Amino acid sequence: MNQDFYIDKNLYHGRPADETGRLSKELETYRLLDELDIPYDRLDHDPTATIEACHDIDRLLGIEICKNLFLCNAQKTKFYLLMMPGAKKFRTALLSKQIQSARLSFAGPEYMEKYLNLTPGSVTILGLMNDKENRVQLLIDEDVLSHPDLGCHPCINTSSLRLKTADILEKFLPSVHHDYIPVSLPWGE
Repeated sequence: MNQDFYIDKNLYHGRPADETGRLSKELETYRLLDELDIPYDRLDHDPTATIEACHDIDRLLGIEICKNLFLCNAQKTKFYLLMMPGAKKFRTALLSKQIQSARLSFAGPEYMEKYLNLTPGSVTILGLMNDKENRVQLLIDEDVLSHPDLGCHPCINTSSLRLKTADILEKFLPSVHHDYIPVSLPWGE
C-alpha cells in the first residue's frame, strides 16, 4: 500500500456520522441513497485522481472500482458516461461503432461540471442525479453488469462506495430518470 496515500481502513455502513467538512453534493448523494433504501458500504481516503490510485480501495471494499469515463461526440452535442472495469483498456473506435457515434473523445471538465456537478477524478454514475435534463447517456460494460456489486465515488473522490448493482439498475436509475445502454468492450489488445 502507498504510504503517502491515506485510507481509513474502517469500513462504514452508510453515511458519515460526522458530516463536518463534507461537501453538499456528497451529502446529497447519501440522502438520495438513503431515501431510495439503497444500502452501501463506505471507505474514506485521500483524493483519488486515477483508477490506479483505487487499487488499495478495491481490495478493502472487496470489489473492483469502475472506471468512469465522461465522453462526447466531436460536435459536443452528445455526452456519455461509460462505466467499465478499471483494468480494461478503453478503445474509442470499438465503443463508437457500438453506439453509432463517430469520433468520441473525452469531454472537458466544464461539461462535467455543467451536466453532472462533478470534477475530474470524481466521475461517478451517482452524478446522474444532477443531470435533470438527461443530457448524458449512460453506457455500462457487460462485465460491470455481470457483478453483484459495483464501486463508485459519492460525487467526490475522497470516499468510495460499494453498492449492489441491482440497486443501481432497479432503484437509482429509475429515480433519476436515466436508462443505460449495455456495451461490450474486449479485454486485452
